[in-house]
Amino acid sequence: MHPLLLRIPVAVLSASLLWTAAPCSAAGTRDSKSKQQVYKWTDENGRVVYGDTPPPGAKAERISVAAPAADPNAVRDMASKDAELKKRQQDRDAEAVKADKAFADNKARADRCVQIRGRMQTLRSGAALYRFNEAGEKVYYDAAERDKAIAETDRNLRELNCAPVGTAGNTPQGTSTY
Repeated sequence: MHPLLLRIPVAVLSASLLWTAAPCSAAGTRDSKSKQQVYKWTDENGRVVYGDTPPPGAKAERISVAAPAADPNAVRDMASKDAELKKRQQDRDAEAVKADKAFADNKARADRCVQIRGRMQTLRSGAALYRFNEAGEKVYYDAAERDKAIAETDRNLRELNCAPVGTAGNTPQGTSTY
């Protein structure tokens, strides 16, 4: 018979012994604090085998296997770490919402500043400006209305803290930089 064919029944037998021995040892009457007895030996084929009962005649070495000591604070520590992680995630989410809101607010303010600067440029261009009255007729701005509109637009730019156009050196004395 081929040597490989002999190894298969031995392996099956060893595995079945280990599987049947495990439930039997668990059903024993040991108290929970005692150490479990495990033996280590070499089988006929030279393989190292572990089990709770060595075969008769085998040179077995006894190995102590103790269950790790339970940490009474482990559950509490894990719960506090979990709570801390959740808190950090909530903080990150809140910061992201704040950042998104701040970005949207800044963009809206910048867009509004662009519109107001465009109005200011139109007011100062000297082009004929008009508005519609209640009857739907065009009413052209006179110099006083234009100056009033420029002052109001300048005030709006300042209230929104819009950055001035150009630098102070390029602006004529007595005029707005907006």
